[in-house]
Amino acid sequence: MTDDARIIDILAAVSTATITTILLKKGLRNVWLRGTRPLDANQPRQVGRAFTLRFVPAREDLATPASWSSPRSTRAAVEAMTPGSIVVVDAMGTTDAGIFGDILCARMARRGIKALVTDGAVRDIAGVRASGLSVWAQGTAAPPAVASLTFVNWQEPIGCGGVAVFPGDMIVADDDGAVLIPDACLEDVISAAPAQERLENWIMREVEQGAALPGLYPPNAENQARYDSWKPKP
Repeated sequence: MTDDARIIDILAAVSTATITTILLKKGLRNVWLRGTRPLDANQPRQVGRAFTLRFVPAREDLATPASWSSPRSTRAAVEAMTPGSIVVVDAMGTTDAGIFGDILCARMARRGIKALVTDGAVRDIAGVRASGLSVWAQGTAAPPAVASLTFVNWQEPIGCGGVAVFPGDMIVADDDGAVLIPDACLEDVISAAPAQERLENWIMREVEQGAALPGLYPPNAENQARYDSWKPKP
């Protein structure tokens, strides 16, 4: 198993809520991409490296249907995407135009892209759902991207949902939205995350059995000892 495959395998079982808690303890607060909501409630958690795209405000001489045939277009970007990646798109929070529709999403799914994450909107919603591509976005809009945005480039640093995203950053997306894990923190996260998830599952079990929260969440010495005796031994 490659190192990336090992990391992805571990993170696939870890919630974004747990990841943000671990990163907060390391001093990182701005890692949740605002406005990235799952298009469908039952989408599977997705983990992968970021492939970035960037839009800027529409300029009438550039944001035209003719731009779709340009060598620097969303169409060209789709063909450059790395299979297995999560496409992260900076749409500047614009929600009155859909950055991608059914055809582009279908092609991305066909090329093995895991997910689309954007602080903007998508269009052709029925077809996007039918494509099978997991999508996190602010919602839907009927107009095409050129109605409000100009596409400029791919695989460069972007700002998505108020978070700086660099090509290759690790992205985890689930029902709570999308979270970025800086490379420098990856090993710390995957080392701490399974234990954090296991502890919180035990705490939830205690709550369901009627336990009060003080001294339980977080556990005091007595409850920590109870947890240590309960948890599976390595």
